[in-house]
Amino acid sequence: MGMTAAVSADLLDYDAVLAKFEPVLGMEVHVELHTATKMFCGCPTTFGAEPNTQVCPVCLGLPGALPVVNQAAVESAVRIGLALNCSITPWGRFARKNYFYPDQPKNYQISQYDEPIAQNGHLDVVLDDGTTWRVEIERAHMEEDTGKSLHVGGATGRIHGASHSLLDYNRAGVPLIEIVTKPITGAGARAPEVARAYVTALRDLLKALDVSDVRMDQGSLRCDANVSLMPIGSKEFGTRTETKNVNSLKSVETAVRYEMRRQAAVLTRGHEVVQETRHFQEADGTTSPGRRKETAEDYRYFPEPDLEPVAPSAEWVEQLRATLPELPWLRRARIQQEWGVSDEVMRDLVNAGALDLVIATTEAGAPADAARSWWVSYLAQQANTRGVELADLPITPAQVAKVVELVEGGKLNNKVARQVVDFVLDGEGEPEQIVDARGLVVERDDTKLQAAVDEALAANPDIVEKIRGGKVAAAGKIVGDVMKATRGQADPARVKELVLAACS
Repeated sequence: MGMTAAVSADLLDYDAVLAKFEPVLGMEVHVELHTATKMFCGCPTTFGAEPNTQVCPVCLGLPGALPVVNQAAVESAVRIGLALNCSITPWGRFARKNYFYPDQPKNYQISQYDEPIAQNGHLDVVLDDGTTWRVEIERAHMEEDTGKSLHVGGATGRIHGASHSLLDYNRAGVPLIEIVTKPITGAGARAPEVARAYVTALRDLLKALDVSDVRMDQGSLRCDANVSLMPIGSKEFGTRTETKNVNSLKSVETAVRYEMRRQAAVLTRGHEVVQETRHFQEADGTTSPGRRKETAEDYRYFPEPDLEPVAPSAEWVEQLRATLPELPWLRRARIQQEWGVSDEVMRDLVNAGALDLVIATTEAGAPADAARSWWVSYLAQQANTRGVELADLPITPAQVAKVVELVEGGKLNNKVARQVVDFVLDGEGEPEQIVDARGLVVERDDTKLQAAVDEALAANPDIVEKIRGGKVAAAGKIVGDVMKATRGQADPARVKELVLAACS
């Protein structure tokens, strides 16, 4: 109770924030590229490998080891820059960003400083009400990821309170693209929404480019949200904080809103906001202090002496431009028109993470309405039950399309089809194999169905009288009994026809 009161006292009501201050945002998104090897060496980048098994003298920073640039990473960087409407730097050097931290084995990070691969672009994002907001992009630059620290013995998993730390250098050297926006101003009350919409659109774009897994839960897409407040009417930005590694789209919005309310409370009390990094707490949606934020001068940037500059030719850039896919929002608009669905339906598909799955299911032969029904209803329920993302269910769009085909061909009814899907999810094989092995084909023999109907009618003479008296809905009880007797393998519509015919 004491903690809740303290937190509440440290926050200003959101409407009061907007009455006094204008929020200014800056979004920094780190994207791990899914290249086969690391940025400057040949080590693999497989996620989840045993700790310290994907390392070599280069990514461990051992004396005498020299880096070599990964061309596939440069290609991905150029394609990202082009998709973000950036200009591509024709000649740019790598730089050393100097800082000490245990998960950075060289004590410096190879990055780019004043010569990023891409700069001065924009991304148009769609807000919840369908309006478009243009986010200006300052730069996208290449760098290498750090290793990963595991702090042991504390209650929070952070270094404070831990008894010791373990280091895994598998991630050290994985190619990163950092995308930095220009200050986002004028959003007012919608600033948290704009932040979420931007990261959502950027994630969709990167996924369409097929340059990254963009899994926020696995750290292949990490967002740092910079927030500051300036008094209404002022022209000077306030002191900013940087909330690090926010790992879900919803949390991006929550973190920005919280920082706005927290900073406003600090300023209203006459205090100064501290320029610092902050950690987002998923459990309660708050942020907590990290370390004082360094400036560029603190990193003592200087050109990397062991790497030649990156100089993509104009011809190569145009070749890469030709490989850019249809933009995700344009693709959605086209598909929405083809399917003839409302904005709300399309928004639900996107929010559920089902759109690409539905599209793939239709491409495998299923009608769009049937594909949508399976993914957003039954399969969404199964994902929720199993505690996984929809896309992580162990069933493919092609398998769902096959189930739809079996239903539409009359071999399965909806109830049995759900059983088949369950067996696919349990790893029993392909839908047709399961149907054959378990004998799940819909019963079409009228002689057998009639026998089951006659048995159910004989056991329910009162229902028979109701049907004969004109209460057709009463036939549902008989249909249900027959479905139970046939283990769900009868065609309910055909059973009802036989019931009504027998009672006429």
